[in-house]
Amino acid sequence: MVLEQVRTEALADIVVSVSAATDTGGRPDNEDAVLEVSLASAGDGEIGSQPGFLLAVADGMGGHQRGEVASQLAIETLGRMVNEDPGADTALLLKQAFRRANDVIHQNGRASGDGSIIGTTLVAVVIRGKYATIANIGDSRAYLVRANQLTQITRDHSLVAEQVAEGAMTSDEARQSPHRNILTHALGHRQKLDPKLPSIFEIVLLAEDRLILCSDGFHDVVGDSDMVEVVLQFDPPGAVGALIDLAKTRGTTDNVTAAVVRVESAKTVAGRERELDTVLAGRPSQWIILVVTGIILFVAIVIVALMVF
Repeated sequence: MVLEQVRTEALADIVVSVSAATDTGGRPDNEDAVLEVSLASAGDGEIGSQPGFLLAVADGMGGHQRGEVASQLAIETLGRMVNEDPGADTALLLKQAFRRANDVIHQNGRASGDGSIIGTTLVAVVIRGKYATIANIGDSRAYLVRANQLTQITRDHSLVAEQVAEGAMTSDEARQSPHRNILTHALGHRQKLDPKLPSIFEIVLLAEDRLILCSDGFHDVVGDSDMVEVVLQFDPPGAVGALIDLAKTRGTTDNVTAAVVRVESAKTVAGRERELDTVLAGRPSQWIILVVTGIILFVAIVIVALMVF
């Protein structure tokens, strides 16, 4: 497992913490890739002037480990373009980055000369202040946990997802379908992306929200209630590790990748830090009391022993 360290930023009146990891899961090699970077503030404006985060999960496809190449190209292209122009309109920037990643991956596949087609899913979120902009293509997903309820933010670009949207299949049937991993869109499969892609979603973050980004090796085997329980119980690094372990325990046959975002009010975090400072400040006096009590007990035992003998 590759576990990223927790990153925390105070963004306006909230504090955001993130962590991400990827694991081979049920396969010998890992064709997933994960990205987690802090974004510096850029220029003027309500959103662009604030620091933030970029997180992404990619699930590569292609023979002879070519899927690993596709997923890595996707996150590298995304990370580079977002960092080069952090003050740009976020939704437009993500669309441009996805299209550029599609070009790079498609050209790489053609340049291999073996006629192979490589591709990857990609789900990404840019967080600036209290605003989160999410983009996706394929079936890697983003979920929001709010008020103890899980909501899938992204829409899968897959055969079964289209059938569910048309009413030809239920969500439970889609989860069990042998065709659930057949994608209708992915980066690199075609020379040009559909003009409507990637799908873009914008949400305003609230205190106590959680975001989960994950590959299908995770969401295929882990239920909604389990996701909610884990991300509310642990901090982001602990939640990521627990989610990946849970997917492996549930018998995933794929690679597993997850990223977790925790949102807290600045007042809650400040209060927790004050409590910790109070506890730490009180420890010296507590140790002195324990030492003095130990000495008194020792002396009492010695006196009793002398009186007896």
